[in-house]
Amino acid sequence: MMTIRRAATLGTNPSSDVNMRCHFAFQGYQDAAHIHEGRLRVANTAVLRPGECFRLEREHDVDIVTWVQQGELITHTEDFLPETVPAGALHVLRTGTACTDMAWHAGADGASFVQLWFLADEEGMTPCQEIREADRTSSEGGFQILASGFPEDDPEENDLPDDAAPLTLSSRARFLLATILTGEGAAYDTAEGRDLYLILVSGNVKIGNGELASGDGASFEGEQQIVVIAEETAVVLLSDVAA
Repeated sequence: MMTIRRAATLGTNPSSDVNMRCHFAFQGYQDAAHIHEGRLRVANTAVLRPGECFRLEREHDVDIVTWVQQGELITHTEDFLPETVPAGALHVLRTGTACTDMAWHAGADGASFVQLWFLADEEGMTPCQEIREADRTSSEGGFQILASGFPEDDPEENDLPDDAAPLTLSSRARFLLATILTGEGAAYDTAEGRDLYLILVSGNVKIGNGELASGDGASFEGEQQIVVIAEETAVVLLSDVAA
């Protein structure tokens, strides 16, 4: 079953001055109808002005996955070196036992980004951060796995080039990206007992009988395949998590 979440219905976070839209309940935004999607706990989109910052105090046993749409982010987390994340790149912070004083600062031109939180399958792991640079392999024409907790997605298991390696997640989940040209499509297959959540970053697409516009989200429960057709060139983010 597909359930569409229109951009105009997304929540805002009164606990923060950041321009943020929330697909699920988050901090000061409470929504009993939209708590999470399976093991996906948070799905936010945000726009930062030049020099503006999004902060978190303390989180544990979640993987915070941040994909930069435009501009540049500089990450700061206690006990880790700062990292610069340019447009199209991915930052994964596996909080494990706990990370504190986390911050994402916009660069000189500001930044827009999408941030998802995946619940870890195992508690108490060692915190870690990784970055995947933009355009290491093309995402055009199909879904590309950017981060995964499935060992079989490791390129060493599939004779893929090293630059195709997804970043590591602490749960059996996937985070994927597709750039779909007008009139073309991208399909994704999953297993029984999985939930999918899609965020349309830009463009317009059709999925079955449903149409999505830029900023919309959609959840898929009990579906083992989705086919996304671009009515206008589209950038799509997709998460695949245990139900």
